[in-house]
Amino acid sequence: MIEFINVEKRYGKDVLALQDINLSIEQGEFVAIIGLSGAGKSTLLRCINRMHDITGGTLLVDNIEVAQLKGKGVRKLRRRIGMIFQSFNLVTRTTVLKNVLVSFIPDLPAWRKITGIFSKEHKIRALTALDQVGILDKAYVRVDQLSGGQQQRVALARTIAQNPAIILADEPIASLDPVTSKQVMDDFKKINKDMQISVIMNIHHVEVALEYADRIIGIRTGEIVYDGHASEVTPEILDYIYNGKLDEIQDEFEEKEKEAYV
Repeated sequence: MIEFINVEKRYGKDVLALQDINLSIEQGEFVAIIGLSGAGKSTLLRCINRMHDITGGTLLVDNIEVAQLKGKGVRKLRRRIGMIFQSFNLVTRTTVLKNVLVSFIPDLPAWRKITGIFSKEHKIRALTALDQVGILDKAYVRVDQLSGGQQQRVALARTIAQNPAIILADEPIASLDPVTSKQVMDDFKKINKDMQISVIMNIHHVEVALEYADRIIGIRTGEIVYDGHASEVTPEILDYIYNGKLDEIQDEFEEKEKEAYV
């Protein structure tokens, strides 16, 4: 499904964000990418859907070389790859349903794009996606009336409505409290198992990554330093991935979670 072969990513001449990345991810896997801030986690994730271009090596998705795609090819790739952001990226002054329907716009004929009229089939698919993440009852509620966790579930529904093969999630629970984070992660796990959608998640919460992901990829200064099953991750491995700073990072996140309750 996804294969990195000696991939490199540079920003300008001096910043080497990724180096010698060799990685294969099969359909249906739940993969968590962990490491310090600035280690290259988000860069690796965003190379998959061409939000960032690699500067060396080969990146394949379904045996198609991503770097060679242009125009329609890139758009077609992105239709197969859903993206979930920490900031939700929703239109807050309109309804939940309309936010999910947005996922169909790229495939609509021009007259539907102009009029904003969606077919019955599109509406059924959107409502089904909302049901799959447990917020069907919020379909006609304005997004700005929802909690942060509910908004993230709207973003997830919008993504699965486009029927992707892959979901990329960039810190999807970073701004959520622990209870809400569990609800959102349960949704990701359910979608991964029930729909066989590959989930590749960049995440700071190590304990959450170990609980939900099948596979852990540890990145340190742009290199993969661990790739294995979540059950095989030891304190020594985490210490190496985080360069001895894991306890410090965990304390920082605990403080942020306390603030989420205020």
